Amino acid sequence: MKKFLTVLLLMLGMTNFCWAHENAQTGENAKMHEFMLKAIAEAEKNIISKDGGPFGAVIVKDGVIVGTGHNEVLKNNDPTCHAEMQAIRDACHNLKTFDLTGCELYTSCYPCPMCLSATIWANIKKVYYGNTAEDAADIGFRDDFIYKFIEGGCKDVQVLDLEQQQRDETIVTFKKFAEQTEKTIY
Repeated sequence: MKKFLTVLLLMLGMTNFCWAHENAQTGENAKMHEFMLKAIAEAEKNIISKDGGPFGAVIVKDGVIVGTGHNEVLKNNDPTCHAEMQAIRDACHNLKTFDLTGCELYTSCYPCPMCLSATIWANIKKVYYGNTAEDAADIGFRDDFIYKFIEGGCKDVQVLDLEQQQRDETIVTFKKFAEQTEKTIY
């Protein structure tokens, strides 16, 4: 379709329009490619540092990188220090907000369920990723059982045993919060 439009515009003598359109596309794609390369560079850090798995991410707002991260699970002894989580933390710190509306996430691999959830909570609406979840599984990172658990297809207590307790007591705090006139919902 793109070739057809270019040929049609050339036939109509609209070469300046074609050139400008092609350069705009190329410029945008080049910038996106640059951001993905930065995410890959973050992932590459772990090949040497051994901070965690080979995952990297950057967060971009208005064409500028505002947060970076690579997996630091092993370095910090913290299973939440995935690349996307670290990039979200960095972007929030740098922008001094918990709301990353208008930001995009570039990540070297399809985000795990935790990182997908954090991305949604941060109000990021666009994610660009390189490797697939299957690619991650092929090198030993297994997320499939978590996806199945969340989807409800798995009620395996060996994965997680969820049991409700003392709602009549815990709901009291929720009711107090609901009664407040000044509060921040996020």
